[in-house]
Amino acid sequence: MTLTAEKIACILEAILMVADKPMTVAQLAKLFNEPELPSNDELRQALKTLKERYETSGIELREVASGFRFQARSEFSPWLAKLWEERPPRYSRAFLETLAIIAYKQPITRAEIEAIRGVGVSSPIIKTLMEREWVRIVGYREVPGKPALYATTKTFLDYFNLKNLDELPSLADLKDLDAQAAEVQIQLGLAEVNIPMAEETLDTVETVNAPDEPVAAVENIPTPEEIHPENIAVEAADSEHNE
Repeated sequence: MTLTAEKIACILEAILMVADKPMTVAQLAKLFNEPELPSNDELRQALKTLKERYETSGIELREVASGFRFQARSEFSPWLAKLWEERPPRYSRAFLETLAIIAYKQPITRAEIEAIRGVGVSSPIIKTLMEREWVRIVGYREVPGKPALYATTKTFLDYFNLKNLDELPSLADLKDLDAQAAEVQIQLGLAEVNIPMAEETLDTVETVNAPDEPVAAVENIPTPEEIHPENIAVEAADSEHNE
């Protein structure tokens, strides 16, 4: 039996509405029986149809690093956040600076992060980034001591609604870290509101950056073109990690 384009779109809509994680085209295809299995082109066309169908809705179909998912549009997070009593975690300037440096200069060692920021990186910051699975160790620098190399993960891309590293904000958007931090809090409002951090971890992360701490040298972060995803050997490792 051959399924119509509209039927395929409706099936994908139902699947993605109830799925608890993003799904790739290959994963969606496995849910169809052989006689009715659509081609990858038919599946992608159905996904395109769904994306257009929800353009004026409060929810959207979004492709992130791990696949496709339905999600509430970020502009509605101030209202949706009131559905939960838990206070979503707020991240310090030092935390966001460290994450930004790793994202734009990965793979990078802790010492290199500190050289760019001009101050030390607190251990709780690295610990929290790894616990959140936004950052992971992808290797070790071939220098004395063999320091760990840090890079972002697919989970990081998913949280920030990114399909790949090419979609990272431009350096111009990063120059005002206070504005960037506010935007990040909004983006995380929906995803994080049901996943509060442990209180002792939250307190540590929020206080590690003292008021008199030097401002990060954001201008030293290389451009996205200089740090192209093809030059970062983390995709395969991330795939294994998420299986």
